[in-house]
Amino acid sequence: QVQLVESGGGSVQGGGSLRLSCKASTYSYNCMGWFRQAPGKERERVATIWSGDPAGTYYADSVKGRFTISQDKVKSTVYLQMNSLKPEDTAMYYCAAGSLTLYSCRYLPQSDDFGYWGQGTQVTVSS
Repeated sequence: QVQLVESGGGSVQGGGSLRLSCKASTYSYNCMGWFRQAPGKERERVATIWSGDPAGTYYADSVKGRFTISQDKVKSTVYLQMNSLKPEDTAMYYCAAGSLTLYSCRYLPQSDDFGYWGQGTQVTVSS
């Protein structure tokens, strides 16, 4: 069983940047991802990465060009670099891990496919 611990959330003004980190207790899942949930809204997939490959990534349209997901296998850590933050990015951000195919991880990541979740880290962006 893997434990995921997120960090790096906080409050920033619009246009600012934050980097979220997710430390896994073990590296044994080929798909890692970030999801977010704002109050009153459904959980939304943000970005995923398959086996640490920068070419095997998925981004939600709302974050393309602003967010970058990366993975350091040696450190068993996944990062989400968030630039040009907007107030609509305000949410609780969750790290997730699962065993998915490349196709599913890169094109159709569904929250139900991820078996392990972190406790979440809050990101608040003010206008």
